[in-house]
Amino acid sequence: MTKQQTTVLGAQPFLRGMPPGQLAALAELCEHVTIPSGRRLFDEGSRADRFWIIDAGQVRLDATVPGHGRVIIENLGRGDVIGLSWMTPPHEWRFGAVATQPTQAFEFDAAAVRAACDADPVLGYELSRRFSAVVVRRLQATRARLIEACARPSSPEPVHDLR
Repeated sequence: MTKQQTTVLGAQPFLRGMPPGQLAALAELCEHVTIPSGRRLFDEGSRADRFWIIDAGQVRLDATVPGHGRVIIENLGRGDVIGLSWMTPPHEWRFGAVATQPTQAFEFDAAAVRAACDADPVLGYELSRRFSAVVVRRLQATRARLIEACARPSSPEPVHDLR
């Protein structure tokens, strides 16, 4: 990755303020990719071997609910991180994701990032801290959507959009 691309990567909200050495190490482990609208990035149960930071576009997280098909969990856009399951065994996606418009993102090789974190525990701690904040925000947003869904009057139609 070029110096300019490293600067763009470092401007992403998720990585903003990361020490230059750690940012340079991460920049070596990713590539800037284009994802066409409609392409699935991953499905539940498949191997979680990467993660992304959205640079432009939108990606929808979904979950399969028996009898209801795919249910929208959240829509993610510029600056958001896609993919948390790569961090912990068994490294399998717990949700699915699809690009809902043409998307550009930084795509990281999960195994390479885990190896870099093992080699540099300070980097590992920094990424763990940042990913933990993402998990907390997603749990809070999910809780709010569940409260909202439960507060609605009962209807014979199932709720498919938890946003």
